[in-house]
Amino acid sequence: MTNDPNKPKDAQLNIELPEDIADGIYSNLAIINHSVSEFVVDFISIMPGKPKAKVKSRIVLTPQHAKRFMKALADNIKKFEQANGEINDTEKVPNIPLNFGPAGQA
Repeated sequence: MTNDPNKPKDAQLNIELPEDIADGIYSNLAIINHSVSEFVVDFISIMPGKPKAKVKSRIVLTPQHAKRFMKALADNIKKFEQANGEINDTEKVPNIPLNFGPAGQA
């Protein structure tokens, strides 16, 4: 063990969660596009009987962060299912055209 004076002591990340973000945004559809340098995830809310849906939030990730996010989500789903039982994926996926906008390019 070295006593490096330049090494931060127990480095912690202080994350602030503003009230307007803390409420969250409901989404029942996510559409993912990617380029060589980024993944773009659009979270959408579709309501029955409405022909139009809006993107409620867009998250842009590097490929490395997208992969870390995938692993973290898979780990959390596994823990959830261990505590609450298997999540049944029996809903019929609506036929949504995936060419609704421009493809992601860097």
